[in-house]
Amino acid sequence: MKRRKAREFALQILFQLDIRKDKPTATILKRFWAEHDVDEEVQAFTEEIIKGTYKHLVPINEKIHACAKNWSIDRMAAVDRNVLRMAVYEILYRIDIPTSVTINEAIEIAKKFGTDDSGSFVNGILDSVARMVGKLDEGKIED
Repeated sequence: MKRRKAREFALQILFQLDIRKDKPTATILKRFWAEHDVDEEVQAFTEEIIKGTYKHLVPINEKIHACAKNWSIDRMAAVDRNVLRMAVYEILYRIDIPTSVTINEAIEIAKKFGTDDSGSFVNGILDSVARMVGKLDEGKIED
């Protein structure tokens, strides 16, 4: 559950940064953590996701765009867009996390914070991304 909580925090921060058109500065992160009492492990994993997502944002957005038929990234709901970004970061750059775990976590977080259709939308795009990069390790994940 610590990683789930870290992913939820990462979504909240990525969402704020996306809406404000900002980058993850030390000041922004410090301000966020001042409002949330979490242990070091959760904070560290959250920041890894945020910093990794921003570091690789261009290739992440390219993968999402390639797999999002009839959807531009800018037209996506901000929650869905940022769930996708952090999940694609994990799929592409975190070899220590199984793709199926990343997809399942993203679906659950999208359902919790997004719309009624967010889980299916995120599942479809992440499934396509995972297939594209040859990392669909346990077949299609249904929500």
